[in-house]
Amino acid sequence: MRAPRLVNLKTVHRAWLITLPLALTAVLLTVAAQIGRPIYATNLPAAGLFLVLFVVAGLTTFRLDVRRHSFVVSMIAFPLLLGLFYLPPLLLVLTRTLATLMVRWHQGQTSVKLWFNTALSGAGAALASLIVRAGGELDGLSPVTWLILVAAVTADVLLTLSAVIGVVALVQGRASSDAMARSAYPGLVVEAVNVTIGLVVLVLLQQGPWSVVLLAALVGFFIVAYRSYARSLQQSRALNEIYELTKAVTSAPHDGTLPDVLLGRVRDLLQAEYATLWIPGRGRYPEVLLSAKEGYDALLDIAATPVALRQRAYREGKTVAVDPRVGEQPDRRELRRAGVKDAIVVPLRAGSVVIGCLEVANRLGDTSAWGPEDARLLETIAAHAAVAVENSRLVDRLRFDAYHDALTGLPNRRRIVEALEESIAARAADEVIAVLLVDINGLQQVNDLLGRQAGDELLVELARRLREVAPSPALVGRPGSDEFVVTLGSSSGDDALDLAVRLRGQLRRRTKVGAVTLDVDVAVGVAVCPDHGADPTVLLQRADVAMRVAKGVSSGVHLFSQALESRSVQRLGIAADLRTALDDGQVQVHYQPKVAIADRRVVGVECLARWDHPAHGPVGPADFVTLAEHTGLIHRLTEVVLDDGLRRARHWSDAGHPLPVAVNVSPRSLVDPEFPGLVADLLGRHGVSPESLIVEITERGMAGDQARQLPVLRELAGLGVRLAVDDFGQGYSALALVRRLPIAEVKIDKSFVQGMATDPGDLAVVRAVVDMARHFALDVVAEGVESELTLELLSGVGCHIGQGFLFSRPLPYERLEAWFTARTEADSTGAGGFRRLRAVG
Repeated sequence: MRAPRLVNLKTVHRAWLITLPLALTAVLLTVAAQIGRPIYATNLPAAGLFLVLFVVAGLTTFRLDVRRHSFVVSMIAFPLLLGLFYLPPLLLVLTRTLATLMVRWHQGQTSVKLWFNTALSGAGAALASLIVRAGGELDGLSPVTWLILVAAVTADVLLTLSAVIGVVALVQGRASSDAMARSAYPGLVVEAVNVTIGLVVLVLLQQGPWSVVLLAALVGFFIVAYRSYARSLQQSRALNEIYELTKAVTSAPHDGTLPDVLLGRVRDLLQAEYATLWIPGRGRYPEVLLSAKEGYDALLDIAATPVALRQRAYREGKTVAVDPRVGEQPDRRELRRAGVKDAIVVPLRAGSVVIGCLEVANRLGDTSAWGPEDARLLETIAAHAAVAVENSRLVDRLRFDAYHDALTGLPNRRRIVEALEESIAARAADEVIAVLLVDINGLQQVNDLLGRQAGDELLVELARRLREVAPSPALVGRPGSDEFVVTLGSSSGDDALDLAVRLRGQLRRRTKVGAVTLDVDVAVGVAVCPDHGADPTVLLQRADVAMRVAKGVSSGVHLFSQALESRSVQRLGIAADLRTALDDGQVQVHYQPKVAIADRRVVGVECLARWDHPAHGPVGPADFVTLAEHTGLIHRLTEVVLDDGLRRARHWSDAGHPLPVAVNVSPRSLVDPEFPGLVADLLGRHGVSPESLIVEITERGMAGDQARQLPVLRELAGLGVRLAVDDFGQGYSALALVRRLPIAEVKIDKSFVQGMATDPGDLAVVRAVVDMARHFALDVVAEGVESELTLELLSGVGCHIGQGFLFSRPLPYERLEAWFTARTEADSTGAGGFRRLRAVG
């Protein structure tokens, strides 16, 4: 049975509107019933006896379960019927009224309920006495007497029901007729049983004083039988309640409704104002504190129990309650300060570990406090609930891990897409949904130089900073290794751009990782719904396109436009055509000469891939090489360049002027254990000595997985292939490569070569590289030579070889042959026309 609903205190006082008339009615009816009736001295001891009977009957209740109905049997009608027969009206009213006052006060009822029940019992006794007087003289063996007594007790019952219904209507509003009938039916049945028992006892008492012995024996037998019945009933009811609760808890879906089911049933079973579930936070999982309060349908994040009380139960793993018979007893002053009259706090255990607490507070109804049986029931419930709660938490953790990034705790790509779908579906007509894709520039360099732990610390710090500076309604997520996403509703795309600028400014602040302070740079791409699409995946893709453009602009922020989409679509088309181009020979190899600075003699060539797309025209090498790496075609592209270069090297060797050929190799090829075998096969196929092949590796490419790259490079060196470091000086690991590998050549990055004529710093770098190469007996190639002044400076610092537009651009094989022929003819005529024969395209 559900506990009575709490009501407003102001409405409770309306009960006095019925209490006062009842009291007045009791006085008037008593006077009317007592007029002309004497009170004998012998009636006074009988009145004392009946006072005891009324008190015992008021404190004693019996619960009987009949099929699916439960009846609470009170014995008040039994002494009332006997009192009507043996006592004068005045003594009957006084004894019953005083007994009611004593019983209700002992039960701790509020003053309003106390005086209402007292007045009601007096009025009922007075009305019943008046009916008995009106019926005439009573004879215990006469059926007429039985009918009079039945009518009197029935009048008392009807008055009680009417008064209770009236109070309920005043306090809580008028109830339906069906509800009133359901409430009245059990009471009428119980009172009919009580009246019948009372008449049987009355008839027995009329037979003589020895009938008391029979009654005592009957009462003793009834008490023993009922105690056995009550014990069995209590156990059965407790098992049934635990079964129903366990069934409801275990069948609750893993959608966050478990606390609703658990706390609602616990509150009803223990007749509590509050039922609370508390689980402390652990790691990135927040604290759980949910309360079910009587009179409220939804869970609340409040509870009446003091925090220290539940922490004590959690820390010590013991039940804490107001009743010292239940468990550890708290400080009552602490409870009073929290507005709690009684409470039980039971620890939740998952195995030997306490994971939280289950608690009830403020018992409802007439019973003043919970007892040991209630505590044991709550402990049993807690044992079952702990398993369900732990399973639910496990599911929540799995769900959390499935939708969140393990490092930062931010929503991952799956959750971002779902959140975007929800936001787009709920978007207002005058609102746009902005997607800001934030890319961290240089994260790979941090991982390479400081270690992955430092990179992880940087990501965690940037995630924290992004959560702090992003608006509160925004969703901050991490869809990729070096990317973050911010999604939120905005008034326009311009507002989203302004937000992107602010976020970028906050993220670019210096960040301390360990003992190192880093300058962080980010690029932000922005796409908005509905301008740029209404599908989450499309919006993320277009924000990514805008972010890539943002990397190349000074502001570092860019809004998507359809023009960018056309470039992206073009790249996708080019990627699809690259395999066909490699198979059909559309990708050609161009050669750029490397020239000795001292006598301007050609000492080698570098092989460079070029692609003239039939529909889109020339495709930049950086574009299609990147596409080849991402689509897995880089191995095929490297094979095409190697095959053409070695074939030309064989031709030049047969013509009497052998030239080494240099080929750039992708980092992806350097981790392929089959790559050295491919090189050996091509060398053998074309009959070229390994010394004629130079494999160029970039310093940045070697900054990745060196553990897998070094064995491949050492195997290439074992074949006799020469190794060169391209773009030397851009990073910090070049010297380590020179020390760990048999490097034969270094190529100075063109950014230093082109700036050495105007920047003393660049000149110093070139001089230092040349000095270092001389110390290690390495050849030095200066890339990007475009002026005579640069050539003179290189000669002055001792650089041996140059490569650049001053000598020739990369040329197809036929044009390179023409360039060789023209140079040879110029040298043979002594015209010294080398500079005039420089190729320009």
